Amino acid sequence: MAAAQQIPIDPDARADDPKRDDLRDDGTHEIAPDLAYKRLGIVNVAFIGRPGAGDRGWVLIDAGLPGTAGAIVGAAEERFGEGARPAAIVLTHGHFDHVGVLQELAERWDVPVWAHRLEAPYLTGRAAYPPPDPSVGGGLMARLSPLFPRDPTDVSARLQILPGDGAVPPLPGWRWLHTPGHTVGHVSLWRDADRALIVGDAFVTTAQESIYAAATQKPEMHGPPMYFTPDWDSARLSVIKLAELEPEVAVTGHGRAFHGPELRSALHQLARDFDRVAVPSHGKYVLDPIDADDERAYDEVAARH
Repeated sequence: MAAAQQIPIDPDARADDPKRDDLRDDGTHEIAPDLAYKRLGIVNVAFIGRPGAGDRGWVLIDAGLPGTAGAIVGAAEERFGEGARPAAIVLTHGHFDHVGVLQELAERWDVPVWAHRLEAPYLTGRAAYPPPDPSVGGGLMARLSPLFPRDPTDVSARLQILPGDGAVPPLPGWRWLHTPGHTVGHVSLWRDADRALIVGDAFVTTAQESIYAAATQKPEMHGPPMYFTPDWDSARLSVIKLAELEPEVAVTGHGRAFHGPELRSALHQLARDFDRVAVPSHGKYVLDPIDADDERAYDEVAARH
């Protein structure tokens, strides 16, 4: 197995239009009339709903880093209207950079939180994720990963489990796809009508292991962030599943959104060469993976305190 590499993506394949974004001036990158995302440092959140949709007329995907509530609320009000609350928050998964202000926003907006059933222990205060693996290499972000929070958040009173038929109740026209590997209950969101894909961290478009790359967002197709991925076999199958959809546009949890033939070509190459491109050449989870059937997937908080 070779050292992890990357697949370049032509910057012209980015899905947003900076000039249109500047004219709209709502703090988001719009990639469809009802789909936009906002970069919050090293991570993205997505907004589904048409501009001016008003109160309960839109949905937030993921909930950013700690300290980003003001930025998320500000962008939402610019895009959807003053005081406009979402109908729901839908999570791709519960890592710290995707639920950083989940409790705060859920209470402020009085909204349900939807997630896969296998993520529930991480969202009800019961269990932490498996420890990160800094030995995978790739940059300072990976080396610092043992310092990242991994204890669960607790939105028990608001948590709703995504139904088994793939429907996303607050999002007609969208369906969820189980894309495990990065976490056991990771999901991506797919809309058949325009082949739009919200990936979470099933794959990303920047070298998330490197602080420099995460900051500059050089466009590259990558597998999930290596230091927080405990099951590479499942991660490979998830990327293959997403590539087979032939998406027209993809919003990732890290990096820019891309579209068109360049996106599809890079994604197919990632699926085809996953072991060479995405899987680290060494690391504890490469040799000893953790899947949903492994009791190590859920580090019981009560037992550690």
